[in-house]
Amino acid sequence: MRPFRAAGRRRHPQNLPRRTVEALLGFQVDFWDYATFGAIAVIVMACLALAVFILGVPGRIAIARKHPEADAIYLMGWVGFLAVVPWIHALIWAFKPTDVIDIRHLPKETQRETEAMIARLSGQAPPDAAPAREPAANGAAP
Repeated sequence: MRPFRAAGRRRHPQNLPRRTVEALLGFQVDFWDYATFGAIAVIVMACLALAVFILGVPGRIAIARKHPEADAIYLMGWVGFLAVVPWIHALIWAFKPTDVIDIRHLPKETQRETEAMIARLSGQAPPDAAPAREPAANGAAP
């Protein structure tokens, strides 16, 4: 048997989801609840953005200092989110003086490769390679 409804009262379908949420939660969800959810979402996104920034610091430092092993430092900085020790090692490695291997005194080919790698890691176009000299034809004067 159907329960008796008062005349003129209808069930509106748009109110059903709201009543269902209230029945599941046990309380009415109002503006402040949504404001709290929004504030928590903003805080979580800010924490993720801060983590992305901090994890990339060793790699950016190595690229700025033109470290010859900048790609390894960049990768180790990102792997550092699993444990803190690799990130600290990458940060120290990024600041390590490169007295033994100075990019200014490398052979030209190695220097071009290192500059191309640093340009690739920093998101810039690689520098143009120097045109190779063509061998002189047989019998032609230099």
